[in-house]
Amino acid sequence: MEATLHALGEIVLRGLPTFFLLILLHFYLKRMFFAPLDKVLAERYEATTGARKQAECALARAEAKAKEYEDAIRNARTEVYKDNESLRKRWRDEQGVMLADARQRADSAVAIAKAELANEVRTAWESLQAESERIADGIAAAVLRRAS
Repeated sequence: MEATLHALGEIVLRGLPTFFLLILLHFYLKRMFFAPLDKVLAERYEATTGARKQAECALARAEAKAKEYEDAIRNARTEVYKDNESLRKRWRDEQGVMLADARQRADSAVAIAKAELANEVRTAWESLQAESERIADGIAAAVLRRAS
C-alpha cells in the first residue's frame, strides 16, 4: 500500500506543474480573451437594448402624433359640422323670411285681384242693368207699336 501511495504522490507531483499551468491558463484566458469578449457582448447588448428603447420611444412618439392628428381631424370635422349646421339654420331662417314675404305679396296680390274683380263685376252688373233696361224699353216700345 505504501508503494501505491508513493506512486500516487509521484503522479500528483508530476501533475502539479500541469495543474498550475492550467490555473495560469485559466486566469490568462479569463483576462485576455473572456473579459474583452464579455465587454464586447455587454456593449452589444446595451446597443441592442438602446436601439430597442429608441425604437419604442419613436413608436410611442409616432402614436402620440397620430392621436393628436386624429384629435385635430375630429375637432375640425366637428367645427365644420357646426358651421354647416349654423349655415343651414341661417338659410332656413332666410327662406322662412322670404316665404313669409312671398306669402304677404301673394295675399296682397290676391286681395287686389279680388277688389279689381269685384269692381269689374259691379261695372258689368251696372252695364247689364242699363242694357237690360234699354232692351226692355225697346221691347215694350216694339210691342206697343204693333199693338197700336
